[in-house]
Amino acid sequence: MSIFTIYHNPRCSKSRQTLALIEQNNIVPTIVEYLKVPLTEDEIVNLKEKLGYTSFIEMMRTKEAEFKEHGLSKNSNEDSLVKAMAASPKLIERPIVTKGEKAIMGRPPENVLDLIND
Repeated sequence: MSIFTIYHNPRCSKSRQTLALIEQNNIVPTIVEYLKVPLTEDEIVNLKEKLGYTSFIEMMRTKEAEFKEHGLSKNSNEDSLVKAMAASPKLIERPIVTKGEKAIMGRPPENVLDLIND
């Protein structure tokens, strides 16, 4: 099992570019296609902690239709945000790459180099 994990959407160009950068550095990551296998609320909480974010809104795609469909706003409470991401994984910003207890958002893809070189 790799110490690197990428939460990946193969239809997303940034996610594909981030995966390519990881592989160019001779790393074979664990790939989690979170749209096929949705993350639990606990897994989402864990990722937020690894990212060092203070709010779940920082790891959300707020322009997705599902954001409004869940009745969310940027002022929604944390519990509502995490429940929405678990119910609609499309709301999770991508890609997220973890290495042990650290994580980065691969936007831009070059962010992953900080994790690789750490």
